[in-house]
Amino acid sequence: MQDFSGPIAQTDSISTAERLITGFSDLAWGTPLLVLLLGGGLFFLLYSRLLPFRYFSHAIAILRGKYDNPDEPGQINHYQALSTALAATVGMGNITGVALAITMGGPGAIFWMWVSALLGVTTKYFTCTLAVMYRGRDSKGELQGGPMYVIVEGLGRNWKPLAIFFSLMGMIGVLPMFQVNQLTQVIRDVVLIPNQVSAGFTSNLVSGLIVAVLVGVVIFGGIKRIGKVTGRMVPVMVVLYVISVLFIIFSRPENILPSFGLIFRDAFTAESVLGGSLGALVITGVRRAAFSNEAGIGTAPMAHGAAKTNEPVREGLVAMLGPVVDTIVVCTMTAMALIMTGVWNLGESDGITLTADAFELAMPGFGPYLLTICVAVFSLSTMLSFPYYGTKCFSFVFGAGHSYLYKWFYLITIPLGATATLGTVVGIFDGAYALMAFPTMISALLLSPKVVRASKDYFRRLKKQPHGSN
Repeated sequence: MQDFSGPIAQTDSISTAERLITGFSDLAWGTPLLVLLLGGGLFFLLYSRLLPFRYFSHAIAILRGKYDNPDEPGQINHYQALSTALAATVGMGNITGVALAITMGGPGAIFWMWVSALLGVTTKYFTCTLAVMYRGRDSKGELQGGPMYVIVEGLGRNWKPLAIFFSLMGMIGVLPMFQVNQLTQVIRDVVLIPNQVSAGFTSNLVSGLIVAVLVGVVIFGGIKRIGKVTGRMVPVMVVLYVISVLFIIFSRPENILPSFGLIFRDAFTAESVLGGSLGALVITGVRRAAFSNEAGIGTAPMAHGAAKTNEPVREGLVAMLGPVVDTIVVCTMTAMALIMTGVWNLGESDGITLTADAFELAMPGFGPYLLTICVAVFSLSTMLSFPYYGTKCFSFVFGAGHSYLYKWFYLITIPLGATATLGTVVGIFDGAYALMAFPTMISALLLSPKVVRASKDYFRRLKKQPHGSN
């Protein structure tokens, strides 16, 4: 159906470059990283004595602004910090990430996404608490947060090479190649080809160049109103997408329980994975969960580290809500739509086109167009938020005064992503995410006693307050 090689395409159709990139990505996502992410998340869960889950309602109260203080240091409030972190994942991570998980690993991969997300709740709590606890200042003197500052401020200057390594990988991991690749794919498969418009390398390149111009105008500050309009549209598109998926699900109520049953059964039999390897299935689920909620990767701490607060624990509690919203709720709905309509094993579609197939089956005629509109807004909003992370990483290594250079590099990669194969762009960000996770998790594990001590102190003080609550 498509004119490019997907992540499970036949090896003889994959270029040498793609073989190398995907091979490196698979190597990076080996057993050591799996142990680090899942084992680290389990350690945080047990070491904190399930603390994040015990104070879930308190986290909601913080998110609602009950404890906001505009005079505290930082750049954005708790809600804005969570919104910034979710903007990069709610959307493409939930639409394409889930489709990739099921394409590569079958329905059982969703179960391991759930496991990774539940452990990711405590991982987010620890890493984002540290992001506020160990904030630093960039070369312009502005207060910043993120794993690179946690490493330097928390572990000491001797660890700076690890912080630089994270920043270099971060510059690659937040490139917009995947978002524009999926945007051009859905435009090509849903809009151009059905209307007999020539589609291929040229149409992809033109789409990529148009997107690059739009993104460039916004990130260089030319028309700030566009960014504000997009920001208002994203919540509307999220609601529209969720309503559409719920319609697909509840239009087939008899398939709900069998679909959940298939997820649980396949999670341990690995019948849908090439070769039937349970290990490969677990890795697939964890990889896609990492793309969905970023727990342990290190991007979210850069957003939460900018929150206006003197209480690191509060920001950690807000951050831990991300995996629940992102993976447990929204990703599950997408997965159910793909499984209940049966598109996941009917053809050769992958990526965003698989989701488009489900929309076409459930809402003939207008469904794919509805999805295309949502994807356009989601991908553009993500491409506008990612430079925020990338420039932070670039500024840490090369100085804040030269951050404009990264923005130009960022724009150049947009047409490259539009014309590359899906397997290539997935391999690039998967590999970068894997390498970002090592510094993030290592520093969080080493500094975890600081988080536990701060947590005990915070909740002891909270109980003494007249309005304190769990």
